[in-house]
Amino acid sequence: MAHIIVVGNEKGGAGKSTVAMHIATALVRMGHVVGVLDLDLRQRSFGRYIDNRKDFMAAEGLDLPCPIYRELPNIAKESLGPGENVYDQRLSAAVTGLEREVEFILIDCPGSHTRLSQVAHSLADTLVTPLNDSFVDFDLLAHIDPRTNRVLGPSVYAEMVWNARQLRAQAGLDPIDWVVVRNRVGAQAMHNKKKMEDAVNALARRVGFRVASGFSERVIFRELFPRGLTLLDLRDIGVQNLNLSNVAARQELRELVKELRLPGVTVDF
Repeated sequence: MAHIIVVGNEKGGAGKSTVAMHIATALVRMGHVVGVLDLDLRQRSFGRYIDNRKDFMAAEGLDLPCPIYRELPNIAKESLGPGENVYDQRLSAAVTGLEREVEFILIDCPGSHTRLSQVAHSLADTLVTPLNDSFVDFDLLAHIDPRTNRVLGPSVYAEMVWNARQLRAQAGLDPIDWVVVRNRVGAQAMHNKKKMEDAVNALARRVGFRVASGFSERVIFRELFPRGLTLLDLRDIGVQNLNLSNVAARQELRELVKELRLPGVTVDF
């Protein structure tokens, strides 16, 4: 059985596709076979990231490590049984097809609540939730008292993850290893940064997730997307002397992959 990694957060702009692409290509570089799916059927940010990578390789004559990307197959509605949902069947068919070929399946979810996203979360062995350093984003996970910043209780996204955990338990599957990744964190030790850290750690104990560090806010990520590149590709395209920001970003990626604790993965980049 392939280990399924789901990258999910119901708010756009959290850096899901950047995190997903870097995790997937890092695993491929370490010798693992990885299949990827993009469930945002409208925007396709992750799918376009893969397309950009293939176009850049073709234009430059390069052969960079790349995960296996699959579109969700079409399912004829007349083939559905009573009560069956076409989106459930499309996702199931895509996962079943990839499982025969890969060790890991990484699924990038849209920044909104959809049926596809809900089902994907119930399939997750590892759930990665990038979270920007903002109480606007934090509100998806929990309600807080505006005067004391005390966590009052789980919010909409945490409730969906809880439901997914219940479905897995009913099916006799292992619990989801939920990792909330603090992403796009500013370099300065600001007061808001400390309050966010305290709130996330308090919620982690209450709701049941692990906290990991993601990527700091860096211009390099905006520059990589149009060419479909990641931090680990820079030397392959001729950048021999990485600047301090790029070196620090590679270290952040290394630490993130380590903190995911994926089965059979030894970080060696």
